[in-house]
Amino acid sequence: MAQSKNYAFLDVKKSREERIQDLIARLTLSEKVQMMKHEFKGIPRLDIPAYDWWNEALHGVARTEEKVTVYPQAIGMAATFNTVAVKQMGDYTSTEGRALFNEDLKAGKTGKRYRGLTYWTPNINIFRDPRWGRGQETYGEDPYLTGQIGTAIVQGLEGDDPHYLKAVAAAKHYAVHSGPEHNRHSFNAEVTAYDLWDTYLPAFRQLVVKAKVHGIMCAYNRLDGMPCCGNNVLLNNILRQQWGFKGYVTSDCGGINDFASGHNTHPDNTAAVSAAVLAGTDLECGNLYQLLEQGVKQGALSEKDIDISLTRLLQIWFQLGMFDPQALVPYAKIGREVIESKSHKAHAYKMAQESMVLLKNEHNVLPLDPNKIKRVALIGPNANNGHAQLANYFGTPSEIITPLSSLQKRYGKQIAIDYFAGTEIMKKIDGGPSSEEIVKKVSAADVIVFVGGITADYEGEAGDAGAAGYGAFVNGDRSTMASPEVQTTLLKELRKAGKPLILVNMSGSVMSFDWESQHVDAILQAWYGGQAAGDAITDVLFGRYNPAGRMPLTTYKSDADLPDFEDYSMANRTYRYFKGEARYPFGYGLSYTNFEYDQLNTPAMVETGTDVQVTVQVTNTGDRDGDEVVQLYVVHQKEGNYKVPNSALKGFQRVFFKKGRSQKITFTLTPEDLALVNEKGELIQKTGSVKIYIGGGQPGKSVGVEREITMQGTAYRPY
Repeated sequence: MAQSKNYAFLDVKKSREERIQDLIARLTLSEKVQMMKHEFKGIPRLDIPAYDWWNEALHGVARTEEKVTVYPQAIGMAATFNTVAVKQMGDYTSTEGRALFNEDLKAGKTGKRYRGLTYWTPNINIFRDPRWGRGQETYGEDPYLTGQIGTAIVQGLEGDDPHYLKAVAAAKHYAVHSGPEHNRHSFNAEVTAYDLWDTYLPAFRQLVVKAKVHGIMCAYNRLDGMPCCGNNVLLNNILRQQWGFKGYVTSDCGGINDFASGHNTHPDNTAAVSAAVLAGTDLECGNLYQLLEQGVKQGALSEKDIDISLTRLLQIWFQLGMFDPQALVPYAKIGREVIESKSHKAHAYKMAQESMVLLKNEHNVLPLDPNKIKRVALIGPNANNGHAQLANYFGTPSEIITPLSSLQKRYGKQIAIDYFAGTEIMKKIDGGPSSEEIVKKVSAADVIVFVGGITADYEGEAGDAGAAGYGAFVNGDRSTMASPEVQTTLLKELRKAGKPLILVNMSGSVMSFDWESQHVDAILQAWYGGQAAGDAITDVLFGRYNPAGRMPLTTYKSDADLPDFEDYSMANRTYRYFKGEARYPFGYGLSYTNFEYDQLNTPAMVETGTDVQVTVQVTNTGDRDGDEVVQLYVVHQKEGNYKVPNSALKGFQRVFFKKGRSQKITFTLTPEDLALVNEKGELIQKTGSVKIYIGGGQPGKSVGVEREITMQGTAYRPY
């Protein structure tokens, strides 16, 4: 940043600690508190330019006016079960973001929102209830999957240089935040110690302790009566003392305002900002931290407390190389040519392919044979809706490939395509054809492909989503898992045509598919697949790509299966604790080939506190090449009233198999993987027997093999 004066904080020969303290010593109290606001205006007397900490990169660089590469929505990336691909996505994303920032820095135009290097992603909250509108931003319902996918994107975004950060990730929303949206500014989440440490905190611990994420965003809600951004137990005790977090904490935007006016836990805003800083919230996204100056004068906190937070913030800037000669910063050389580069667009396409989950394929109606299909009826509100594919927190690409544009491009010269929307998302098209007329229109087709679902207009964040007509709460949460009635009604009419009927569903959560699962011939869950979703869908439909996406969520059969939305107990929630029968289980997904599992090898006896190596042989027994997502679950015996999950994912690998080929797959289970949380929230590896299951999905719901091992020795605490 500043380069023109001979300040010690610009001397790269000094340690960063010395440089940071030199800079802090030059600042007035007023300047210090201004630097703790997300929209920093700069300090001209020290030649420090403006900087806005607020930037987004959920599935590609977001909200910039530039054209950028857009990958599948986060929930779709989770469905890939491919951490290597997710890490690459994070790397490509921060590459494009660095190019934009580098341009601004060279032009002396820093300070614009959505152009900085501090990304407020990933969202690693647990998608505990499919009605939560923001669940699409997460990596699903499982803490282990969330932690692994979250780790991958952090590593990709932040880079691997030993001295400089490429960008800065921020795990959010810490903690116990999974809806509802309409009252998030006043909601008090109440959880047991068991659920806190078994479900809500493991992914955060993974990203802090193992992925070494440099940012945390605290949540709007209260936890056990105290706002998360002022929660000393969360921010000081757990985050910094227990987990050793050295990075910065930002509030969610406007979250500090909630202390006095939403949660009513503080008498006024000065008390609120003082409490937030003392608890460890270093940066405010909002408009109140200027009151910190008044808080110091009133004795609510000291200037030394301000310096502690400011030191953390400046550490981030120095790690980004913002006070160093740019010739020393390896990422400063990244230029505009990387934006929407060939490799980035190819990866968006690859991830869209890998995210597709085939839920039903009656009588192997898929894949379609383009040499036998003469006419396709392509119908549905999302068949040519590029907006739907971008989800929320999105950037804008130069080209959005919809199912219609892909089908026309790939097969338009050999297959007749009859396209019409048929219906809007939630209502009939004004003046559009009747259902009878639509059925007549499709009568000549060999196959009917209906591309429906919803969009981020109907599910999402408070203030951004919640369009009328979906039985949704005002602010983006859904009140039903059912598909929009107008679409199901049309599907019923299309069924009367007597042609193969394929449903492609776009959504950020699950649909219950009550009628659809019984009456359509095939269902493809396509999520919000980003810029290349259309090609990925066409590839799966016509067999150019063998689908291998897996459900990161449980598809429940009915809204009646769901507990009260505001109840944060995990009882009867997600595959780990649900007592009923799922329509499509977590980890489920079909393929155009078949896989067999055998030769599961594990030691019979395991000493507590030691790692366990597990191997299994997997064979592609079908007649097509394809990926398999090999999943490892641990199943503990239930003893008395001691809580245990039904099963728990503790390993997965997405592996490509040539037809007829076998591979040996190896997993290493740690003591942490084999431990259980007790009622006090303590993680303990107990002695006794435990089952290891490896297969293409959950135990009892997939092809796989299992073996029982015995843990001997003494009870062991992994941490």
